[in-house]
Amino acid sequence: MTATAPLTWLYAPGDRPDVVRKACGSGADMVIVDLEDAVAPDRKEYARSATVEFLSEPVAAGAVPVHVRVSSETDVLALAGLPGVAGMRLPKITHASSVHRIAALAPGVALCPLLESALGIEHAYTVAAAHPQVYSIALGEADLGADLGVREDAGLDWSRSRVVVAARAAGLAPPAQSVFPDVRDLDGLWASCAHGRALGFLGRAAIHPRQLPVIERAFRPTPQEIEAAQEIVEAAQAQAGALALPDGRFVDAAVVAQAHRTLALAGRGR
Repeated sequence: MTATAPLTWLYAPGDRPDVVRKACGSGADMVIVDLEDAVAPDRKEYARSATVEFLSEPVAAGAVPVHVRVSSETDVLALAGLPGVAGMRLPKITHASSVHRIAALAPGVALCPLLESALGIEHAYTVAAAHPQVYSIALGEADLGADLGVREDAGLDWSRSRVVVAARAAGLAPPAQSVFPDVRDLDGLWASCAHGRALGFLGRAAIHPRQLPVIERAFRPTPQEIEAAQEIVEAAQAQAGALALPDGRFVDAAVVAQAHRTLALAGRGR
């Protein structure tokens, strides 16, 4: 994790170029142009062509990176190699073979497979480790909940933890949480982010700019966490090997590494 680790990912429909441009100026760390669920079937061809036009020029220095949630291999082929494409999100992935196929169609493009079914969750690790172009994995919770017949949010917690563990086991960054669908319920969003953070997620996708500040604050370290991390890092600088803190706790190299990540996240700029 670096000081520029993304915490906020904002979706924008691909058939609304005006909304995409506004999203790029929203303050989100990443923008996701959606060619899948946010676009009606009779608008998908237009959405693809509009997105190709928008991303055919290199992104200006300092501008927000743009990823695309593709809807088909036709989308992948149309977008592969465009200078404005920072990455692709791949919906409804169930097997590593699908990742290999898309990586072959879009060589060098960063890929994020989305796990949205029971079968996808069962194959979480093999998908996460499928190809060097995979930079992260994520859940599609609406489809997953429907597939599992889950009625309560807590019913998805096992799948959430499975994805966090799979990402770590594959050497990937912690996954970002799936979207919170009620854009008016900011208290609910905060509580959901706190729960996701406790499970090991880092950052979250959003569907409205008003959700961004809540997500940002929820995933930033607290003053107490920063103070504890500073104590660990200072102790590590003074002593090699296993460390004894003033309060008697012993910490090892993994805890020191986590403390460095906490301080890097605390120091990220907007």
